[in-house]
Amino acid sequence: MVFRQLFDSSSSTYTYLLGDRHSGDAVLIDPVFEQVRRDAALVHELRLRLLWTLDTHVHADHVTGAWLLKQRAGSAIALSAASGASGADRLLEHGDRISFGKRYIEARATPGHTSGCLTYVLDDESMAFTGDCLLIRGSGRTDFQQGNPAAMYRSVHERIFTLPTTCLLYPAHDYHGLTVTSVDEERSYNPRLGGDISVEDFTGYMNNLGLPHPKKLDVAVPANLKCGQPDVGQATAGDPQWARLTFTFGGIWELQPQALEEAGERVQIIDVRQPDEFSGALGHIRGAKLIPLDQLHRRVEEIDRTRPVVTVCRSGARSAQAVVMLQKDGFQDLANLAGGMLRWRAEGCSVEGGAA
Repeated sequence: MVFRQLFDSSSSTYTYLLGDRHSGDAVLIDPVFEQVRRDAALVHELRLRLLWTLDTHVHADHVTGAWLLKQRAGSAIALSAASGASGADRLLEHGDRISFGKRYIEARATPGHTSGCLTYVLDDESMAFTGDCLLIRGSGRTDFQQGNPAAMYRSVHERIFTLPTTCLLYPAHDYHGLTVTSVDEERSYNPRLGGDISVEDFTGYMNNLGLPHPKKLDVAVPANLKCGQPDVGQATAGDPQWARLTFTFGGIWELQPQALEEAGERVQIIDVRQPDEFSGALGHIRGAKLIPLDQLHRRVEEIDRTRPVVTVCRSGARSAQAVVMLQKDGFQDLANLAGGMLRWRAEGCSVEGGAA
């Protein structure tokens, strides 16, 4: 099975990608709106097909990426029937299953943080995704959105702690750099819910936390009740339109040789190799301007800021770094030539100079 744990630093949210390696089918748990490009790039680079996005609950600290991923990847949306959300393709009840290839995830109702919280359990019970119900050595709050400490206590003890002791638990958030725990660890060491702590102990603890409300509460909850769909007329960040670009998991926009040929004189090409490479065996692209990478920062004013920039090197590695450097210098319409001059020549694109 393919498994990746992703992180959004602004909301301290974990997103989880699970894929069946044989079929290529995949699901994504708790996607974040601002990270949709990253997540879609990873799915593409791992050669997976995103079937479902699953939210553990209606989040109050970020907007889900479910709707946007449906537009981009054709994935269906699922979350709890008790969430009160509209726009989902499937509303899940306790015990329902979501299949991806030969694998599946079972939804367990674990209310308490909200009335519509679900924990997703992998078919072999080796992993479970607990949302905001159970955190690592902690728990989600219970003071808004139909929160209920007694309900959370029962959810954890009856539907999470009853999993095998070795089952790994993955929360929706962590604020201390922790990534994973287990049923055995939390039953033994969770200071709110573990050991001999009673429901009365837990209720008293949770009712006296005195936490401020999440900063994005007034924006996130209404948006997530529509599965992340923006309001009519609300602007969303679109992809660049000046060429056919691909966003990589590494955070760089790339374009393929054919797309660069199609862009023509609309773009300026900056070759960041050394002079002997520029005039060497691989040749160079017609109209390219040579600015070696080690000179790029001090010669940045030679580049037209009003036209898109495509950076080029031998393999695409140095030119990817050139994109990062130009971003720091304030350039916005930037892309790296995928595969560099090696791919450019391999695909039969025209060059000036170089070996036959």
